[in-house]
Amino acid sequence: MSGPGPHNLDRVPGQDGYLIINSDGAVMASSGALENDERTAGILMNMVRLASRVKINADKPETFKRLSVVFDDFMYLITISNGKIYVSRRHSSPHEPVLA
Repeated sequence: MSGPGPHNLDRVPGQDGYLIINSDGAVMASSGALENDERTAGILMNMVRLASRVKINADKPETFKRLSVVFDDFMYLITISNGKIYVSRRHSSPHEPVLA
């Protein structure tokens, strides 16, 4: 699916594409660089499933709220809300090296 939707993800500054994925891994909406990108959706969905199984603290069950996957030129920002996975692909500027 494509085109602007009710989620207004097409208005996120610096974004060049988005995906909305349901809990079964199916793409519900997409745009820009991620238009109909089922392959990337599948890879990111596997990452979300894996990350949701990681236990940080055995005493209290916590699950992550956001996941960032950062590359040299772009990044995926992933948020889970209301049983859907929202992925925003944004431009990334390389960080300057820290000089000590």
